[in-house]
Parts: sequence; structure tokens; C-alpha cells
Amino acid sequence: MTERVATTPGLYPLPDWAKETLSELKGHQKGDLLSGDEGSEIEAAYDEVRGEYVDDQLAAGLDRVVEGQGRWDDMIAHPLTVHDNVDTGGIVRYYDNNNFYRDPQVTGELTADGDVAAELEAAADVLADDAPLQATLPGPYSLADLATDEHYGDDADFQAAVAEFLAGEVEAFPDHETLFLLEPSLIENPPADGEETAATAAIRTVADATDADVVVHTYWGALDEKLYAHLVDEAGADALGLDLVAGDRDDTVYNVQEYGATDSLALGVVDGQNTLVEDAETTAERVEWFESQVPVEAFDATYLTSNTELFYLPENKSKAKLAALAAATEVLE
Repeated sequence: MTERVATTPGLYPLPDWAKETLSELKGHQKGDLLSGDEGSEIEAAYDEVRGEYVDDQLAAGLDRVVEGQGRWDDMIAHPLTVHDNVDTGGIVRYYDNNNFYRDPQVTGELTADGDVAAELEAAADVLADDAPLQATLPGPYSLADLATDEHYGDDADFQAAVAEFLAGEVEAFPDHETLFLLEPSLIENPPADGEETAATAAIRTVADATDADVVVHTYWGALDEKLYAHLVDEAGADALGLDLVAGDRDDTVYNVQEYGATDSLALGVVDGQNTLVEDAETTAERVEWFESQVPVEAFDATYLTSNTELFYLPENKSKAKLAALAAATEVLE
């Protein structure tokens, strides 16, 4: 029987109290923030946020617990925007979500700096043995797509360097059960024809750096057929994340029917950008609909997740969606 795992891609909205507190504290330390050195008061606030995130996930009954990425002001560009060899440029809009972040401009060699590993160590300390830890990172294709290269001079070399940078980060991670690599650019700005293998090779570089199960999570629509086939065959992922909320889900099902799938799948079954909260039955129905279209017995595990990060939602709506995901796994038993 296929294991069903309730989890999320991370990147949660800040608690309401933290927005005000951190805004005030950061107003005095802007120069330090851009280097990832926030100072003791800001660190203490983020520690409290992290503890709340862990408690919320445990209370909801999720099967995997993420750190929550409360520090990631620049969303999936964060691992670069705090790097010593990256200048944080002007404000830009990523994708079409009406949220604006800084533009990471890579000016020197990308070497692992342990920033994300330190966050995960702190989350592991809070979590103890209450549930398995799940790590979250941007995928190398999306991170390279969102950044500006002012050092490597070649797109392929830059993408490979970003992958090596992320792999170095992963090698420093504490024990984790699962790694979600967030790859929205594979849909929003896919590789040109003939460049799919370079993208999947970059993802494999990161996937090979961990013994955990790796989920390459794509969202905001269906993957191009050719790219989908490359990801299944070449990316080294244990599971491919498929968005059943945005875009035409029939196209997503067609890809699975026509080209097969990874050993496991992650299904985006609650909307990470819509304040309407799906109940457990609706969430379970989306899973059952998908499973009715494909041979579900072929999968080792099905991850039930939000299609996107939950950052875009009010705090109370985000918590409600955690509960819906966890409750859906019980409905499906």
C-alpha cells in the first residue's frame, strides 16, 4: 500500500507579532541583515518564530516538519542574498505573485557557508524526536534563474556552480528524512529546447548530496512533456512534485500516464496562495481523483502538500491548511 505523507514546502508567513517586532529591530541593522548577521535580538526573535512553526506543524499532525524559513525575506533567493560573494540588488518581482524581493547578483565564487544548515540544526534541537525533519532549498535551476551572474560568465557554468553551492549546503545539514527542492522556474521559465539535460544534471548534483528522500517540487502549472520525461529519468529525485491546483491538471496526469513517474510523487493539493481553506474531504478528493487516473500502486509514497509556499497567506489560514493536509491522510486511510 502506498504510504501517504502530509507535509509542506515550508516558507511560512511570519506570525503577526513577529512582523512588528522584526520590522522594528531590522530598521536599526540593515547593513548587517544583508550579510546574514542579524544580531542577538533578531536571532532571538527568529528562534521564537522557529519554535512556533514547529509547534504548529506538530499540533496539525504533519508527518514531516520543516524549519519554516522565517528568515527568508527574499523567498527562494535567500541562500544567495545572504552570501558574502553576492550583492543584493534592487527590488524585483519573481514570477507573477505580486511579491517583491531583492535581486541576488553573484560577484564571486559561490562556496557553501552553512547558513541553511544552521537553521536546520536549530529546528532539529526544537523538534527533538517528535517527528522527522524535512529540509527545504531552492532547486538549482530556479535559483540560477532568479539570480544575476556577474562572475562565471557562462549560463551553464553558472547553473553548475549554483548546484555545487547548494550541494555543499546539503552536505552540512543535520539528519533529515526528506529534502524538498523548490523548482517553480521549471514551469515559469523552462529550459530552452536541448538544455533540459543541463537542468536535470544540476538537480542531480544536489540530490546526490543527501541520503534523504529528495522531492523536486514544481508548481504553477504542468511541466512541458519533454522536460517532464527528462526529470523522471535524469534528475535523481525520489519524488517529483506536481501541482494539482494551478493550471490544467489533465496535462499533469497525461505526463504521468505517458512517461511514467518517479518512485514516489508529491501532489500539490491545497492552494498556497488562496485564502479559501480546503477541508480534509476536498483535499482527499483531489488525491483520489489523481489516483483514479494513474496506477497508484506503482508509487512508494505520495506526499500531500500545498502547491506553493504558504508565505503568501495570513497566519491563521496557513495553520488551517496544515491541518487540512494532515486530516486528509486520515480520510484516505
